[in-house]
Amino acid sequence: MASRVLAQAMRTAAPPSATLRTARSFQTSSRMMADATPLPVRKPVGAFRGGAFGFLLGSVLTGAGVFYYTLEEYKVSNELLTEDIYSLQASVQRVHTYVSNLEEKLDALEKKK
Repeated sequence: MASRVLAQAMRTAAPPSATLRTARSFQTSSRMMADATPLPVRKPVGAFRGGAFGFLLGSVLTGAGVFYYTLEEYKVSNELLTEDIYSLQASVQRVHTYVSNLEEKLDALEKKK
């Protein structure tokens, strides 16, 4: 009831072109309806196929995650190992230099005698 009163009030307050727009209703022609084709019937995905697909998708995603995690851990451990090798090489070089200095001093002492 209130909508009729409000609609009447809107018609009297609105310009004449607005009343034509609000009075027009939605219509379709028979020609447009003839072109419409029904949607294809979709087969429902069975529980087994859906479960198998979900399992395979989860397995692939988990495998990819594990692969990239392992790859990252391999890179980190490889960098640490390389760092340790360089540290060991520097230590060996220092020991070699120390031993060389000792041998030179020993040779110098033997020559004095």
